[in-house]
Amino acid sequence: MNANMAVNFAQGNDYKVWLEKIKQKVRAAQIKAVIKVNAELLAFYWELGVDIVLKQKKSKWGDGVLAQLSRDLAAEFRDIKGFSLSNLKYIKQWYLFYSRSPAFSQQLVGQITQIPWGHNIVIMSKCKNVKEALYYVQNTLIQKAWVPGLDKCQIIFKDLTDKKNRYYVY
Repeated sequence: MNANMAVNFAQGNDYKVWLEKIKQKVRAAQIKAVIKVNAELLAFYWELGVDIVLKQKKSKWGDGVLAQLSRDLAAEFRDIKGFSLSNLKYIKQWYLFYSRSPAFSQQLVGQITQIPWGHNIVIMSKCKNVKEALYYVQNTLIQKAWVPGLDKCQIIFKDLTDKKNRYYVY
């Protein structure tokens, strides 16, 4: 195939439509990958929350251990930002918030690990109880109301029960 024929091929409508379909598939695959990575990360955070709470209870360690753990993990895993002291506190709080609820189940864990970590923090911080939190978790899942990469300050939850369609921006 000569260069002139290749240029004509690339300018044809059939090729452009085909190329657009491929681009859409690539983007869809990227989003699926981000969602799977997010779910694995949150499953790890849940296990870490369990470990922190059990270890602190068994060993009678106070919250000071979180600062040391943060330093040690950050030193070992320099490219991972999730081991800050504040994040470790959120991980512990997240586990305790949901695990103490009568609604606690593996299904609940499965739901909360399907939405981004920043959304989980906002929901946990703003909701008074697990029932209220689950309302936002479930509506986030139903509406696919998140986009990978959004900063947690840009998260918007639509309160479906409010007739005024009020939006909460955190």
